[in-house]
Amino acid sequence: MRILLDECVPARLGRELIGHEVRTVPETGWASKENGALPALAEGKFDVFLTTDQRISYQQAVSKFSIALVVLVARRNKIEFLLRVLPDLQ
Repeated sequence: MRILLDECVPARLGRELIGHEVRTVPETGWASKENGALPALAEGKFDVFLTTDQRISYQQAVSKFSIALVVLVARRNKIEFLLRVLPDLQ
């Protein structure tokens, strides 16, 4: 699976997604783009857009995108907290 990590997701988390092709927003050259633009840019290039932005569904009409939008919900946006919810993702 091709996964795009939002800028708010620590890049180190990508190393934990073994067996998947993972890139970060900065690696794609899309740094500083608004979240609404990111799913549109990622469509056709990635299967999943992974973020921790719990407001994304309020900011965008997420159903219009053909890419899966996955929001990790953790106590904090730090790798140690995100690793705890990672088993729920896989």
